[in-house]
Amino acid sequence: MQSSSYLTSEHLSLPDQPGVYKYFNEENELIYVGKAKSLKKRVSSYFNKNTGVNLKTKRMVKEIRNIEITLVNSEFDALLLENNLIKLSQPKYNILLRDDKTYPYLLVTKENFPRIFQTRKMIPKRGTYYGPFASVKAMNNVLDLIRELFTIRTCKLDLSPYKVAEEKYKVCLEYHIGNCKGPCISLQKEADYLTDLEQAKHILKGNLGQAKSYFKNEMQILAENLEFEKAQKMKEKLDSLEKYQAKSLITSPSIKNLDVCTIVTDEQTAYVNYMRIKNGSLITSKNVELKKKLDESPEELLITALIRLQDQFHSDAEEILLNIELSEPIEGLNVFTPKIGDKKKLIELSYKNALFYKKEKALLIGLNLDKKDRVIRQLQNDLSLQDIPDHIECFDNSNIQGTNPVASMVCFLNGKPAIKEYRHYHIKTVQGPDDFASMKEVVGRRYKRLLEEGKPMPKLVVIDGGKGQLSSAIEALHELGIYGQMPIIGIAKRLEEIYFPGDSYPIHIDKKSESLRLLQRIRDEAHRFAITFHRNVRSKNAFGTQLTAIPSIGENTADKLLSHFKSVKKISEASEEEVSKIIGASKARALFEWKEKNKGA
Repeated sequence: MQSSSYLTSEHLSLPDQPGVYKYFNEENELIYVGKAKSLKKRVSSYFNKNTGVNLKTKRMVKEIRNIEITLVNSEFDALLLENNLIKLSQPKYNILLRDDKTYPYLLVTKENFPRIFQTRKMIPKRGTYYGPFASVKAMNNVLDLIRELFTIRTCKLDLSPYKVAEEKYKVCLEYHIGNCKGPCISLQKEADYLTDLEQAKHILKGNLGQAKSYFKNEMQILAENLEFEKAQKMKEKLDSLEKYQAKSLITSPSIKNLDVCTIVTDEQTAYVNYMRIKNGSLITSKNVELKKKLDESPEELLITALIRLQDQFHSDAEEILLNIELSEPIEGLNVFTPKIGDKKKLIELSYKNALFYKKEKALLIGLNLDKKDRVIRQLQNDLSLQDIPDHIECFDNSNIQGTNPVASMVCFLNGKPAIKEYRHYHIKTVQGPDDFASMKEVVGRRYKRLLEEGKPMPKLVVIDGGKGQLSSAIEALHELGIYGQMPIIGIAKRLEEIYFPGDSYPIHIDKKSESLRLLQRIRDEAHRFAITFHRNVRSKNAFGTQLTAIPSIGENTADKLLSHFKSVKKISEASEEEVSKIIGASKARALFEWKEKNKGA
């Protein structure tokens, strides 16, 4: 590829070749990225006065001051490059998918006796990722199937040969209930383990036929060797796999590997459904919404959504089915619009989903949801919560070098602060500056109280802090026996990272998202409430020390004065008559005699 820069007046000298063009404004800010089969024809169309362009496009053209192009080998390569540039820069005039959720993956780790577990953060060096999965339920179904069929370990032990040889490990409960074969004490060879893992990978890829063949062959071999009990176990696993396939089968198994993408549009918006099919089974279904920016055609919107969704879900489809025919074929993109048969039925199924998504969105608009409802629904989507988080509680600690340790809990109902529900806590069981232990104490006290009083639990618990504070809060919930009954997350201040239980790697919500701003507001309110309470405690302790140094003034008397006048300064400014109304004449006289004696000291 080669890149070049042009002024707007030089657009006619652009090459008649496929590529990507970028428009920059006066501040050299990227405002639009486009792809073209012919850069010269496509870019010139924006500046041709005889070409009918809409007002939005005219407004964009007025802003253009500089054009950069990148030549590629084909229109399909241009599509891929355009998609990457839009993801990277998000120019204001480009179509953006209204879906910035972080999806879960299944990770097969790169280590001795690899593990399989879910995560929301992709770090390639950790292993091989499968997904993303459009729903947690679908991912858990696959993971449950794999754990039913194969003995894949779930522990985090380092099972490198020299560690196992040290014989420091012992088998756990998973071994005793038959979910693990004990590789930690050399009861299972890694070669046998990897054979199972290889079949699990086929299932993760959607190649169920390969796994079925494996179980059939194993069953036959065991039967021939008269090992009928083991053969029966293989048959049971084969039956489980076939039941799973039957549930997920939506068309003929002869349909191997294809994507389906359909579109429904109105004046302002497009609604797209994307499905991945492998061996006749639906393995991914996703709806997205696109807001029109420059009066784009349905064909342009559909191709834009298709390329981005294929990239997002790492598609390797050999064929793509669309519900609208392209005006011109795109080299490198095997696109087909079927008229009859099973593939036509797939188009109809996808279109039905897109149409339902459009109606669902229209219904939400019709309900005239106000901003707070919209924000908490967006938070529900961003965090993949089962219920709308209309009751959120957030915890924060405050201490200075371990002195006067306190904590706060703030409550938000329907996205708004419920000040009457705020609570503050003196830390009772922790000595010194231990944020983790303090967090465990206050979370435990809060929800033990709610359990005793029979009050409803929140729909979301937010912990101000990273993995350490979150883990401490989770310990408290475990001890109360309510872990898993309500979602809980940690939010770290520095990079606004969101931590989920059991996941070492955080997710990041879009910085422009209203839902992130709501979380920040809740976290900041908890911090403010904790700091204010901490200052009051410190002040009260300091003032109390000053007052109790006066003869005849004890702690109870000092508390009465501070409760009424709020500060030592206001007490010193009050008259003896005012003070005597609070603590009595004799004590008031003693206080003022002390004040006269120490005046100027």
